Amino acid sequence: MTSIPIHITIETGKQPRHTIIWLHGLGADGHDFVPVVDELQFPFAVRYIFPHAPMRPVTINGGFVMRAWYDIANSRIDAQQDAAGIRASQAMVESIIAQEMAKGIAPSDIFLAGFSQGGAVALHTALRQQNALGGVLALSSYLPLADQAEQEKLENALVTPVFMAHGRSDTIVPYTLGVTSREVLKQFGYAVEWHEYAMQHSVCAEELSDIQAWLIKRIAG
Repeated sequence: MTSIPIHITIETGKQPRHTIIWLHGLGADGHDFVPVVDELQFPFAVRYIFPHAPMRPVTINGGFVMRAWYDIANSRIDAQQDAAGIRASQAMVESIIAQEMAKGIAPSDIFLAGFSQGGAVALHTALRQQNALGGVLALSSYLPLADQAEQEKLENALVTPVFMAHGRSDTIVPYTLGVTSREVLKQFGYAVEWHEYAMQHSVCAEELSDIQAWLIKRIAG
């Protein structure tokens, strides 16, 4: 059984009934998105979990060891994909989901969110759940192992709503790759809400406002 990764937990109130598991991007750590706790305001208590990716050598960065959810071997990030690393990170996220369910949090009240590489793992994992989650947010990201996802996606997970956001000037995870991933997910039958912004590989204030509105609608609805 995969052990639960080291993580930061922040609760915005007593006895939260909703959990957001937020995955950072390549080379960052769980602290990277902790500021969203103050940026996103909800009329209900939320438990945020910010896991740290394991330390590993990253090929495209000359083998330098850093926090990464999986290796990247090519400047075209959807080529030569590290399937083993992606699936290992999926197992780590699933260990957190299991932990939250053991605490009494329903799958429909568990949300996966991630930026860049973290968003890729969030999407990959959400498609393969026996129970539909509350939603998945993929920010400046893409669907990894898209050719295998069609066979591996689970029917129950098709109702998990998807929020995708991308910068039109993103050169790290190209805008076109985000669009292609959106179309693949829609072909699978997912309800994808797409947002794009005049930014590069980052997160902007307008995006955070859209995320807040989307989450409130999903949780309150």
